Amino acid sequence: MMLRGKKWVLWLLAPLLLGIAVACGGGEEEVVQVQLALDWYPNANHTGLYVAFERGYFEDENLEVEMYTPSDPSTVNATVAAGSDDFGINYQPDVLIARSQGVPVVSIAGIVQHPLNSVQSLASSNITRPRDLVGKKVGYPGIPTNEPLLDTMLRFDGVEEGLGAVELVNVGFNLAESLIDDRVDACIGCYFSHESILMENQGYPVNVMRLENFGVPDYYELVLVTSEDMLEENPDIVQRFVRAVTRGYADAAADPDTAIEILLSAAGEDVDADIERPGIKVIAPLWTEGAPVGWQTEEKWANFAQWLLDNNQVEEAVDAGAAFTNEFVEEASGQ
Repeated sequence: MMLRGKKWVLWLLAPLLLGIAVACGGGEEEVVQVQLALDWYPNANHTGLYVAFERGYFEDENLEVEMYTPSDPSTVNATVAAGSDDFGINYQPDVLIARSQGVPVVSIAGIVQHPLNSVQSLASSNITRPRDLVGKKVGYPGIPTNEPLLDTMLRFDGVEEGLGAVELVNVGFNLAESLIDDRVDACIGCYFSHESILMENQGYPVNVMRLENFGVPDYYELVLVTSEDMLEENPDIVQRFVRAVTRGYADAAADPDTAIEILLSAAGEDVDADIERPGIKVIAPLWTEGAPVGWQTEEKWANFAQWLLDNNQVEEAVDAGAAFTNEFVEEASGQ
């Protein structure tokens, strides 16, 4: 996968309305410009956002939204916390790690309810569970948290040496290529909504080992984040934004075929239709397992915070309850 730094700017209101109050009635909300940083280039995970744009849900909330992929998406939590971006798409583990380092970012909606990261092997390898990896080469993208994730899975499956029983190979983001070329026997960091489809499209079916099935605490793959300052100073804008986003994801989950066509039409050549069309079938059910859309639980946040501490990914316990809020999803859903 190539990382793209270009911006996708979606202007929702006529220029004469920018930055002024809506003329029809003094009680109307002011048109507000906000910036949303994505975690990666547009893909099926973002379909709900594109549906919200296409169907005018941000416009309904008098929001003008600029959505873009940063040249370095690993900075999303920092730029959101600093106010350079108003909102961001990120990952629950990264939010907890950021907060442990004093970065005041908060999750305001859980988008994907379970990990998409997984361990994958070619079906022809007969590697179907973590203990089959003993003595094998495992590729990973160099992301530090993948190491304890794999260690947890191995130990859960009866491998006492854990990570010491395999050879880790940093292959960057060339995960699928490394498997197909037999440079590694398996990979971690492979999304079962992306790499597995990419490989199967090329005639290489895979086995998928999901993290939460082998001892890793369940967590939210993608979350919508904002800053503590934004929550304190502009809760109404946060509410309007969450309301539009959750409407978009609810629609996309209800009709993924139409939703993915909206994404493909808006993002064009920046999206691989052969991956994203089947990908949304995998992802869409994972948007709605929390009722309502976007809902988060204390249990998931607390369990993964403890796992990070137990695996030396943070130096001290993180207050999981302060890392997320359901306030805005609750209001948006009418609960």
